[in-house]
Amino acid sequence: MTRGQTSLDEIFETQIRTLALTLRPRTVEHYRTTARHFLAYLRAAFPQLRRLSQLRRDPHLLSWFRWLRERQPPLSNKTRSDHLIRLRRLLDDLAANGHPVQPDLFRREDFPPEPRYLPRPLSLGEDQLLQQELRRTDDLAANALLLTRATGIRIGECLDLPLDCLRRLGTDEWALHVPLGKLHTERLVPADSEVRQIVERILTLRHAAPAAHLASSQGFLLPRRGGSYYVLDGTLRSTLHRAAKRAGCPTHVTPHRLRHSFATEMLRFGVSLPALMKLLGHKDIRMTLRYTEVTQQDLQREFHQARQNVAHPHHLPTLALPQEIPSAGLPGIRQALGATRHLLEMYRRQLSDERIRRKLQRLDKRLFTVASQLQKIEAEEK
Repeated sequence: MTRGQTSLDEIFETQIRTLALTLRPRTVEHYRTTARHFLAYLRAAFPQLRRLSQLRRDPHLLSWFRWLRERQPPLSNKTRSDHLIRLRRLLDDLAANGHPVQPDLFRREDFPPEPRYLPRPLSLGEDQLLQQELRRTDDLAANALLLTRATGIRIGECLDLPLDCLRRLGTDEWALHVPLGKLHTERLVPADSEVRQIVERILTLRHAAPAAHLASSQGFLLPRRGGSYYVLDGTLRSTLHRAAKRAGCPTHVTPHRLRHSFATEMLRFGVSLPALMKLLGHKDIRMTLRYTEVTQQDLQREFHQARQNVAHPHHLPTLALPQEIPSAGLPGIRQALGATRHLLEMYRRQLSDERIRRKLQRLDKRLFTVASQLQKIEAEEK
């Protein structure tokens, strides 16, 4: 390399620092790792390559692809694809900024096929035994894992929860505030009494943590040793591994399987897919479908329920009406109108004909207007 010439390491690092302006720190570190592996490989395999203009698909990129495929222990297809995606973006951005990067360095066939993705929730028995073991352990890590299971949040989201993550929305309505996460979105996950108890237990255990950990973790619900995200992540994973082993779980249990178990449980409890998508923080319902497992037992239940509904396609729920409604009193008339509007809406929701549904909706608006006028008359009479 001639004097004054910028090295490949410096060029890539400058581009990564530009990405750091918009990407999360952990994502930036992934880009930096990919660049470091790629450049180290080039130095070892092609020491004569010193400039971006010398980089070619064959032999440089193709040989790096083979090197990734032959790594020991072997890399998963997803890991290899992630490396290729990150390197492709770096090179595309460098080319857009005026660097002499050759075109057509990457092709579709370079990317390994994605494995068939199957949900891996724990069985009902494993799930119960594991939760019992985590409650028995009852330390910070165990309670953090219980929180991920009770809310379905990602392990990274749990690690980033703020101290004031529990928010009161109403008289008896609470939610867990999940900050910006994997998809750069934040959300409020409903928190029942179990979730609130877990958070309170974490806060209690947090006070007993070493002062050094608390000092480096100000603002976070879970204290971090030396402020390190990765140390805390490893602690949670090892705690889960040991608890699963003690609980007798026959297969490997990861934090993400707790999220799968939560999603499948919510589906069986009757939560709709759009609502589940919001709970999990997904942007695409197709991702939500990949998280849920429909067993043969679920199929049997849904099938028999659908068969029962065939005989009553427009079954209306019974509405408790007062036994006596005054024939000429405004309060009684308004009460009857409210009951009529309720029944009308229940009937409208069961219709598939959109034209009739719109007609009934317009009729409901007229009834609402009548009820409003009666309320005004009643106020004037007082």
